[in-house]
Amino acid sequence: MKRVAVQGVKGCFHEQAARLFYEAHGCGDLEIVECPAFADLFLAVESGRADAAVMAIENTVSGGLLPNFGLLRQYGRKIKGEVFLRIRQNLMALPGQEIGDIREVRTHYMAINQTREFFNGCPWIRLVESEDTAKSAAEVASERLEGVGAVASSLAAQLYGLEVLAEGIETYKQNFTRFLVFDESLEVDRDKVNKASVCFTLPHEPGSLAHVLTILSFYGMNLTRIQSLPIPGHEWQYFFYVDIKFEDRVRYGQALAAVRPLMEDLDILGEYVAAV
Repeated sequence: MKRVAVQGVKGCFHEQAARLFYEAHGCGDLEIVECPAFADLFLAVESGRADAAVMAIENTVSGGLLPNFGLLRQYGRKIKGEVFLRIRQNLMALPGQEIGDIREVRTHYMAINQTREFFNGCPWIRLVESEDTAKSAAEVASERLEGVGAVASSLAAQLYGLEVLAEGIETYKQNFTRFLVFDESLEVDRDKVNKASVCFTLPHEPGSLAHVLTILSFYGMNLTRIQSLPIPGHEWQYFFYVDIKFEDRVRYGQALAAVRPLMEDLDILGEYVAAV
C-alpha cells in the first residue's frame, strides 16, 4: 500500500486528485496521510511517514498558489507527474434536511469564492470560512450539527455520511486544479516525457528575460506557465518558475543548453509526462 501525503483531511480534493492519478498508474490501494499545511507534505515524505505527496499548484479560476512555488525550490523534491482535477463543489448536510433548513455553511474561502453566485440566491444562509472543505464536512457529521452545512467534494459526503443537497454549485464549470506528484519510486517512461518544470534566476539587466524566452521559442518550446517570485534580500530580482511542453526531447535539451549560459542559476524541478 502506498502512503500518500495530502494537504487536508480525508475526503479533500487533494485525496481525489491522488486517487485519480494513481488509479491511472495502476495503483488504487492508497493510504492517505493527512497534513495540515503544504510544507508538511514534504516533511511527511522526509520523515518516512509518507512514500509520496500530491500538492496543488494552480487553479483555472483563482490562479497560482504562490507559496507552493517557493516550496518546490525549498525542499528540492522532483516532480514526477501531474494531474488535473475538475473541482465540483457540493452543498451537504446531515441526512433529512433541506436547503431551507440550513442557516450556516462552513467551507474554505476558495470554495466560498467559487460558489458565491449560488449562495446569493440563498440569503438566509451565512457563509463561514474554515481551514478545509473536507474538515468542514467532517465537523458537521461528527458534531451532528443540524442547520449547518458544508461545501466539499462528493467523496467527503460519502466518507462522512452526509446528504448532498445541491451538487455542482460552483459558478464556473470549467474549474480545474492542477496538482503535482512527488514520488521517487514512480518510474517515468523517458520516451514519453514531454513536460518539464524549471526554476532560474537572471542577471538584473534589461531584456534578460526576453532574451531567454526568444531562444526557447526558437527551439519550439511551449511555455504553458511562467511565474515570478521575489528573491528575499535581493531588490527587484526574481526566481522564475517555468513549465515547458515539448514534442522533441533532443530539441528540449538543446534549448536548455542554449539558455543555461544566460542564467545565474537553473534548477530542473522535474521532467514528466504532461496530464491530458
